[in-house]
Amino acid sequence: MGRARPAGIKDVADAAGVSVGTVSNVINRPESVTDATRRRVLNAITRLGYVRSESARQLRAGSSRMLGLLVLDMANPFFVAVAAGAERSARDAGLGVMVCDSAESTEEEAAYLTIFSEQRVRGVLVSPADTTGKTLDVLRRHEIPFVSVDRVVPSENGCSVAVDDVTGGELAVRHLLQAGHRRLAYVSGPMHLAQCQERRDGALAALAAAGLPPTALRHIEAARLDVASGRDAGARLLGAQPRPTAVFCANDLLALGVLQALYDAGVRVPEDTALVGYDDIEFAAAAAVPLTSVRQPATRLGALAAGLLIEETGARASAHRHRRIVLEPELVVRASSLPHRRRA
Repeated sequence: MGRARPAGIKDVADAAGVSVGTVSNVINRPESVTDATRRRVLNAITRLGYVRSESARQLRAGSSRMLGLLVLDMANPFFVAVAAGAERSARDAGLGVMVCDSAESTEEEAAYLTIFSEQRVRGVLVSPADTTGKTLDVLRRHEIPFVSVDRVVPSENGCSVAVDDVTGGELAVRHLLQAGHRRLAYVSGPMHLAQCQERRDGALAALAAAGLPPTALRHIEAARLDVASGRDAGARLLGAQPRPTAVFCANDLLALGVLQALYDAGVRVPEDTALVGYDDIEFAAAAAVPLTSVRQPATRLGALAAGLLIEETGARASAHRHRRIVLEPELVVRASSLPHRRRA
């Protein structure tokens, strides 16, 4: 026996004794239908288990109710919070969000942006792995609006919402310098990522302001922005001569990996080596040694970015003007970077 065919809009119309147009009005313009007719149609929809086809609705309306969100790493709690903020704004506007993960790869980024274009999403939120912007050409060709997330771009190239990463890097290293450290290390992810570059720029600016040369900052580039890469970077730090007395990491996952490597080797944090992360994810405060971190307002960042995209693709799109929003980071000081005498 064959599988039962899903109920269609004509089945609902027949069951309710109304026209297909009336069923459409109940679904899309309920205020245009009398209460009695609306109840009859809704009862038929419930009884038959009718679910309208979003693809068919999209073809008729010429617009999608789905936003695309492409992030660098969904295993990173920072991007989970960004997605939560974006989804909240989208839900308030009656829209959904399709989330994809580029894994910090420009090739994966290009592939997912092509999929978004093929699906004719309403717009795309993207945290770019490609600093050249070439992967976004597919969206431009299909005239799909996009907003850059966690990356500052010139406003003539589109909207963007980001945190000032140069200032964030300065905050982290200035804090370590004020604690008396003069041999520092910066553990970054892949340097093709703008965030890693800009946080290093801020670190070097703090050194210059203190009259120290760039060589005072040892740079260790990790393969990825994750805990495993942080452990590997920590092992490399342990072999450095002379060993840095303070480490600034491009994100908290790297910092947590470095912390594990130092702990396993018997190196005390902060007594032997001070440590600062970036993002202030939930796990930062819960680490064995609570982690000092540069806080980014991730949920707000995602919500603002989605709001700009919804504005650009909504009923008043003609009045939209591209904007660049730059949020300020905040240093949250915890035990991992405090001088031992202050902890005592």
